[in-house]
Amino acid sequence: MPEWTSVADTYLHPTAPPVISVSPVTLAVPGRPLDLEVRVSAPLTGTDLAVILLSHGHGGAYGQSSLDGYLPLAKVWAARGFVVIQPNHLSAPRLSHLVGDRPEAPLFWRSRAEDMSSILDRLDEIEQAVPLLAGRIDRSKVAVAGHSLGGFTGELLLGARITDLDTGEEVNLFEPRITQGVLICATGRGGDTFNGFLTDHAPFLKTVDLTTMTTPALVVAGGKDDSQHWTTMGPDWHADPYHLAPRPKTLLTVFNGEHLLGGIQGHDNVETTDESPDRVAAVAELTAAYLRTAFDSDDTAWQTAQDALATGPDAFGQVESR
Repeated sequence: MPEWTSVADTYLHPTAPPVISVSPVTLAVPGRPLDLEVRVSAPLTGTDLAVILLSHGHGGAYGQSSLDGYLPLAKVWAARGFVVIQPNHLSAPRLSHLVGDRPEAPLFWRSRAEDMSSILDRLDEIEQAVPLLAGRIDRSKVAVAGHSLGGFTGELLLGARITDLDTGEEVNLFEPRITQGVLICATGRGGDTFNGFLTDHAPFLKTVDLTTMTTPALVVAGGKDDSQHWTTMGPDWHADPYHLAPRPKTLLTVFNGEHLLGGIQGHDNVETTDESPDRVAAVAELTAAYLRTAFDSDDTAWQTAQDALATGPDAFGQVESR
């Protein structure tokens, strides 16, 4: 049994408070080819709840690369006191037959970031659509979290820049209402390092500039997440948002984690190459703890979580900050 599980028993609550989850909540967004559908998860009790906008990754999983994925994270975050809002980006496989011939398809990099700003514009509508949620959101506490391509979406919202290859113009999708980020197995530097065998499918990633990503963030990187389709740099590429972006940034390295970190997309995920419920639970709890302390300096959850990390050959991971 990983040492994280035994050491952290006093930190990982044995029983989680109940949460509600409502899906889909449908938002009409002018100019978007389809209505924006979101899943909303929240604790049954509590007020002044911070918001986590959770951006799904891109992959072949019909349900898990969508608003219905990442529930192993969303349910824990909601139980720890957050309102988790998960959009169905236009890149979701279930929508490909409806939007597949559009210029941005299949990744819809700009639309994904715009979805998050649209959600923040419509928090009143979301509150009214979800039973028991009205009046409980603290709009001053908003984080974006994302995995893989969702991590890239988070990078853009936190201040990273990209060049629109169709126009040659620098694109700035920075969202000032978002004050924290959690970037999970996110994309790294562009340039000549973006040299994997599938890079022609996402040429815009070659232009990414992480040096403008000023918003504080936790970067979560898997020690065995070797994304050779994007880069020959190895797992360190996914730590680039920590090393290249301006301070303050924090890095959680999950030593044996591959790209899905044990199955964060969903339990019994057939795409997971390193299935580990313990790893998923640890990632969920550590990221929740980081955000709890980030939004409330009196909350010691993040220090408690770090103290629960074991050291030595069986260690789950390590944390560093700059």
